[in-house]
Amino acid sequence: MLGTVVKAQSGFFWVATDDGPTLRCTLRGRLKKERVASDIATIGDRVRVTPTLGGEGVIEDVLPRRSKLARRAAGAKGVWKEDVLVANLDQLVAVFAVASPDPNLRLLDRYLVNAELNGLDTLIVANKCDLRPREAAQAIFSPYAAIGYRVLYTSATRGDGIDTLRDALAGKISAFSGPSGVGKSSLLNAIQPGLQLRTGAISTAGANIGKGRHTTVAPELIPLSVGGYVADTPGIRELGLWRVPPNELDWGFREFRPFLERCRFQPCSHLHEPDCAVRAAVARGAISTARYDSYTRLYEELSNELIIR
Repeated sequence: MLGTVVKAQSGFFWVATDDGPTLRCTLRGRLKKERVASDIATIGDRVRVTPTLGGEGVIEDVLPRRSKLARRAAGAKGVWKEDVLVANLDQLVAVFAVASPDPNLRLLDRYLVNAELNGLDTLIVANKCDLRPREAAQAIFSPYAAIGYRVLYTSATRGDGIDTLRDALAGKISAFSGPSGVGKSSLLNAIQPGLQLRTGAISTAGANIGKGRHTTVAPELIPLSVGGYVADTPGIRELGLWRVPPNELDWGFREFRPFLERCRFQPCSHLHEPDCAVRAAVARGAISTARYDSYTRLYEELSNELIIR
């Protein structure tokens, strides 16, 4: 039977089969024995399963993924691995708060690069707009709208933008992702009343003061009444890119693309080469200095990873 993994927790996978029943499955032993640097199965994966008894089953095969939201994570024996958060999704919904916690735009840039390099559409959701004047919120996120990203301003408390966000999710497989405490679960509760996803407050103690608390424990694909699924993923504070060659990073910054072929040297790192069209665009304001700074930091990080590998 073919199906889709809709929940994964503690070595078990809940598979919604195409023929109807949802089975709680384990992986076939031979799949576990294969040495892979990525998750064998995760939510969103299309799988082939054999039913057993009492609503149980075994995953026989995992079909190739057409898209993914993934990050670099620590694996066994200190070796890095790929942590696939959601497979086979149509769009990334990057949720950040306008306040409490303050938006981490460098993390947002990492999300956007991840999505661009994986061919994913991205919707940026600026949540908690009840905590900051709209003009101040737009001053933070309008640079992303200027380079072609759709930015939706929402408030789960007041109901701002909820209908528009619901329409944007209809009929698609979407991943809600972002830092802890930005209101992902609260937004989903507002979009589909009755979900009753657990929500949490911002930390007020110790080193985590002002940071969000994790409320989503196990990633899960949630069916929507308007059609499609949405994945509510655990909060993320770091998003390391997985095995991206440094010379391919520039394509992840969409505003760089008109200038890439104008650089004197090909390939160009856009860091020190003479007659670099990207750096010239930064100098005259066609590319924001903040986004270029994100690029240079990521380039250095990826270059260091190559040295380590």
